[in-house]
Amino acid sequence: MALGAGTSVGSGDRVRPPSRGGLGASVVVLPSGNWSTILDFLVERFPYPWPERFSRGEVLDEQGEVLSVDAPFQVGKRVYYFRNAEESPIAAEETVLFQDDHLVVADKPHFLAVTPTGRHVRETLLVRLKHRLGLEELTPIHRIDRDTRGLVVFSVLARERSAYQALFRDRKVKKVYEAWAPVGEGFPRELRGRFMEREDSIQMMAVPGDANAITWVERVKVQEERALYRLFPSTGCKHQLRVQMADAGLPIENDRIYPTMRDPSVDDLDRPLQLWAKEIGFDDPVTAEERYFRSGLAWT
Repeated sequence: MALGAGTSVGSGDRVRPPSRGGLGASVVVLPSGNWSTILDFLVERFPYPWPERFSRGEVLDEQGEVLSVDAPFQVGKRVYYFRNAEESPIAAEETVLFQDDHLVVADKPHFLAVTPTGRHVRETLLVRLKHRLGLEELTPIHRIDRDTRGLVVFSVLARERSAYQALFRDRKVKKVYEAWAPVGEGFPRELRGRFMEREDSIQMMAVPGDANAITWVERVKVQEERALYRLFPSTGCKHQLRVQMADAGLPIENDRIYPTMRDPSVDDLDRPLQLWAKEIGFDDPVTAEERYFRSGLAWT
């Protein structure tokens, strides 16, 4: 089973390799089987150019030593490797708004994923920040969509991560978003619904049942045939604001997923999603400070 770069390797003599250019190593635990070498197993299980990775020194053992292509297979052994992907550079830069011994807060541009996933590995906010700030344990304590711009908060230390993540799980964080969408009436009002993932799509769909997506929405101003809305989500359902606004007949401007799916792999840099994670606030469980952050970006 392959695990992500943030997976703990436990104690003892296991040493997770230091990140390279901000990119952490992934790990796989070798299962029961009759492979002769580690290379044989990796080639069969994962569609990567493994011989080249071995030759570049990108496959390591539990002690952080580079493995050779003829390294013998051993059940239960941990093997670390660095992911690579052919990626187009994302020209837009993130901005670090705040940094102390506990938190980093960044303003993320459109089209930049928060963490490595799929075809986005090095061109992600986490990898960029780890490389830029030299913080090996840096971890996001929440996520926003790749298409969304605005605030993302990171925990600096692994031992404090769960305390910060619990804030979001327990709904103790105040979040404010802004979005441009068609002009709608009857605001301010609360949007409530229950949404679940489709089996054949990345879209969410409305289903009967208790609400798992709750958002208070205010209309700020009208500009010809579009309006600026301020959104206050109290839950954290996947694609919550995008699917709720579309479900209300007011899809967010330039949305590639709702209400109609367009190819999400093709970035139209001239038509970014008009959704902005603008403000975030919470009582810090580690320092007991009242934290409040506001995006310094401007609408484009």
